[in-house]
Amino acid sequence: MSRLLKICFILISVHHAAITHNQTSEDLPPLLHKAVEEVITGKYLNALLDMLHFQSSNVWTADMLTKVMAYFHAQEVIFTLSSLQISIKSYLKNLLYQPRQLLFEFQQLDQLQFQTAMKYLFNSRKDHLEMGNIILDWDKTRERIFQSPGVNRTLFLVTLHKCFLALSALDCVDILSQVLRVSAVNYLQPDVIESLPNVLQEDAFRNLSTVFKDLYDKTSANTQRALYGWMKQILQKSYNMSEFNESTSWVSAEDLRILGRYMVHLPLEEILKISPSEIRLFISFDNATKQLDTVYDITPELAQAFLERINSSGFDIRNTSTIYRLGLLVCFYEDMEQMDAAVARALLHQMIKCSQLRGFQAEVQKLKSQLLNIAMQNQTLNDIFGSLSDAVVGLTSSQLESLSPEAVHNAIATLNQVSGWAKSQVMILASKYLSYEKVLSFYNVSQMGTLFTGISTQSFYSMNPKELSQIIQGTTSQYLSDLSPAQQQGILSKITASGDFSSSVKDIHGAFFKEISLSVLWKQTGYNSSMMKEKELRSSQALYLYELLSKKNHPVDLLSTGQLVKGVTCQLIESMGTDFFLNAFKFFEKNLHLLSPYQVNCLAWKFWKVSNASIPPFLLLVLPVEYLEYVSGPLCVPFIESLGKTEMDLLNPSLHKKNTVLQKVQECLNGSITDEYDVDLLGNLICHLPPAFLHGRMSLKAMATALHQFKLCQQLSHEQKTEIKYKLLELYGSPNNWTSETTLDVGPFIALLSKGDLNILAEKFPDIILQIAKSVGLISSAEELLSTVFESVSNTTANTEPSPTRPDCLGSRAPSSEEIIKLAEANVFWSVQELKCMDAGHFDKNVELLGTVSGFNSSQLIALKEKAKQVWGSLPDWKSYHIVSLGRIALALTEHEIEELDLHSVDTISVLSQQTEWTLTQARSILQGFLEDSGQTISTLKSFDLVGLGAILCALNSTEIMSIRTAEFSTAVARIGLLFCSTPVLRQFKKMTESVFGTATSWNGSILQEIGTIAGGLNEDELKAFDKNLMPYFQPTAIRHIPPEIFQALSPEQIENLGPENAAMVTRLQREHLNASQLQSLQLALDGARTSTPETQNSASTTQVVQTPAPSGAPCLSGFGIWFCAVFTLCLPY
Repeated sequence: MSRLLKICFILISVHHAAITHNQTSEDLPPLLHKAVEEVITGKYLNALLDMLHFQSSNVWTADMLTKVMAYFHAQEVIFTLSSLQISIKSYLKNLLYQPRQLLFEFQQLDQLQFQTAMKYLFNSRKDHLEMGNIILDWDKTRERIFQSPGVNRTLFLVTLHKCFLALSALDCVDILSQVLRVSAVNYLQPDVIESLPNVLQEDAFRNLSTVFKDLYDKTSANTQRALYGWMKQILQKSYNMSEFNESTSWVSAEDLRILGRYMVHLPLEEILKISPSEIRLFISFDNATKQLDTVYDITPELAQAFLERINSSGFDIRNTSTIYRLGLLVCFYEDMEQMDAAVARALLHQMIKCSQLRGFQAEVQKLKSQLLNIAMQNQTLNDIFGSLSDAVVGLTSSQLESLSPEAVHNAIATLNQVSGWAKSQVMILASKYLSYEKVLSFYNVSQMGTLFTGISTQSFYSMNPKELSQIIQGTTSQYLSDLSPAQQQGILSKITASGDFSSSVKDIHGAFFKEISLSVLWKQTGYNSSMMKEKELRSSQALYLYELLSKKNHPVDLLSTGQLVKGVTCQLIESMGTDFFLNAFKFFEKNLHLLSPYQVNCLAWKFWKVSNASIPPFLLLVLPVEYLEYVSGPLCVPFIESLGKTEMDLLNPSLHKKNTVLQKVQECLNGSITDEYDVDLLGNLICHLPPAFLHGRMSLKAMATALHQFKLCQQLSHEQKTEIKYKLLELYGSPNNWTSETTLDVGPFIALLSKGDLNILAEKFPDIILQIAKSVGLISSAEELLSTVFESVSNTTANTEPSPTRPDCLGSRAPSSEEIIKLAEANVFWSVQELKCMDAGHFDKNVELLGTVSGFNSSQLIALKEKAKQVWGSLPDWKSYHIVSLGRIALALTEHEIEELDLHSVDTISVLSQQTEWTLTQARSILQGFLEDSGQTISTLKSFDLVGLGAILCALNSTEIMSIRTAEFSTAVARIGLLFCSTPVLRQFKKMTESVFGTATSWNGSILQEIGTIAGGLNEDELKAFDKNLMPYFQPTAIRHIPPEIFQALSPEQIENLGPENAAMVTRLQREHLNASQLQSLQLALDGARTSTPETQNSASTTQVVQTPAPSGAPCLSGFGIWFCAVFTLCLPY
């Protein structure tokens, strides 16, 4: 918009000397005369639109601008540069960064001006606009407009209020569609929906309904209800109300088709009144099945009502062809009486879709179990295994173990499409399938689909390297990221050892590439920039590859790959020429999420140095806090907008700096969040606002819009959540009066409600509370919610489940499968006695889920372990898949019990090592068990064994560590560098690392990044010897693992160069060992301050003092509008 308004300046200033004194309005065409008058009165937007309309049917002549200027003079209107600057400054401030003012301006437009605005905003295909010799970049102008949430909201509201009066309904619907789809912010609030036209042409109504159906998942539950009400209102107008009576429904087949997913908002009683002929017609529609496949939020009651109407309409819902048309309604099928096996199998085949439902999975599993029993009547599991669809997920490990390899082989075409497998199930089925195939080949593996992850690490390692290379390129490659690190390492180590790795490296894509060790990368050749575009890189890989590739590739080619930006050092940034840096900055900005806070800090300093006038506002956040003083007045809004579009946590500001930034934001908002426009402006920043500000400074109008944004926040504090809760209670009133839609919209924040309020909601909306609780999981603030869920589920099922018959369980309750699935994390409230009384079948079926409950205490875990022994027999008889399925329950195993287990498989160890609560003695037992059962010693372990052992490696003693083979250690070192081992263990790993990468004093940045926490094992002399420019390349976790007495050996210069992220990781104990000079340096590092530039390779021993510019006025920032700067301060950086 600012570029368009530049016309005003040019129109007035061009050809000033050619003004004549006797021009009148008669010399100007009427529309141009009107535009000139609007310029005089300061209505620049009106003038611009009139000029654009004028030029659409007139050609600009050479004397036209002269006539315009003559008219100004005749009217005795004298413009000076300064007065023009002031007027347009005010206009731009109000228009570009005050969308409320823009809304007002738009509302004042006449019909012709509004039509012109809509034409150029939404229907113009022109990249540039020309007015005489003035050429405007219209594409960029529109992009700037649509990137502003506030301006977008204004366009939406003004279209809603004015468009249907000025343009055709179809055109307006198209415009609304564009505004709604182009913006990440949802403007459809219930109060806005009241403004939708209630009379629309049929085509326009259908088109708008389609837009709303497409946006269904992006809207709140209350908005969905309001949109249903609007659609119902219009649909009912076509119904002959004279024929209306209480026994008939207004809903026709066509109405159901138009409603689409909104059909789930029909009242139960309305569904039951729909005419059988209309239901029959609807089910006959070609797209009815597709529509019913998307009703993810339908409830059992509504689904069963639809099934009843379909059945009574002449369709036999036991007919296979009808079953295939029912979509998600099959998930709630009830008519089980005298059902034959073929119908049960048809239903099971369709129920593969049911995992997409919002909730009700326990009911679905129960139905599948019932259908499974019917489908298996008079047949063995081997006979019908391939026809059970994803109901096979509900089979216990013992049932799967009973299958023949041939049955699994014959069913593979079905099994490879099934999702939701437990790890233990995949292990069993993969083993069965491969035992039938005998030879593990690319073809056999490619048939396995989702079962691919069940192949053992040793099996991968035993494969032909060429076959493995085909696997990582073929359709199976989509499952590579689902493999464990040990399995991935098994594949890579075999390919690497084959000598054919260089030809395979180009075909390793995505996150799988991150598993390649730095030492392996060093040995390969043939890299180029284009092959990096499909890969994810660790920082260590990126640092090495960027330096390597930069010798033969232009920096732009490297930066455009995306991931390689991780390898750009501060020295490289500092050495970039001004023009190159300003042009290349877009690559860094696009990949901000890939950069470290240190890199962002380097970018900020470079930008400030070469062009402080155009520095993007979010970069001010990583500079010392005094630079925020430049943000005030007209720079406030664009500063907030820029930060709101950036994830503040990516920039990792210190707590002090973050608080200063938030204080500046509050000042810029004049101390309050008044409405939805402020919420739009804040964007992600709303997640960081202090509780006190939320408490007293946020209006209820703003809260209604902010709720959706708050639900997206990842790390709200308990205090923030508490204030949000009070705002929600103020907004929606007592939970006594909440609707189901309000409860859904409040979502995870119900966890903050009192027990009494939670009980009310659980009684009114048990299924919704269950759904929300599953999404919340175990957090400290959710305990009462989970308790409420447990009581609600227990009360519902208490009278339906048979009581345990064991003598020691008489009078006790026992968890059923349905309860366990429903409760998820709320299973934590079962007593030890109740867990002991659990039915063996229920345990066997749900052990994997129980093993994921993070809140079980040691007594509960012991009870579950004892149940496992009761169900599976003695410990030596347990198979690998039994051990894997235990999850946290395995933590209850004693050292002696661990010794009894069969731990020969590294895949079993890999799963056990994921538990972080092992004692040292338990870890030693697991390690010894693996070595003995696999027949290995420490010196024979391969890289994939080391990776699979994971945290268990922390139990190694110094002798054992030094006996690890260097080649295997070098391949696994990046994974080992993720472990949080004790200092003595890290010191031994450091010695091993020196055998791979040379003495510690020779390590570079990529090596420091590669070895992670192992750097925490450096001694005092080694740490002191590191060049200060290498300090940012220590991983943050490594800093935390350096003992305080060693950490204090760092010089003030080294500490100052830690970088903001590493400085933030310094512990309290480490701080206590630092002297005043070191603490001062640490504060400088936290603030992102700089007293010297990073040294380039050519000047490694010199320090350059940077004279940081200190402008007398506010900087002219690029995000604040380039033209804004040009007009106001004439600080053009281009």
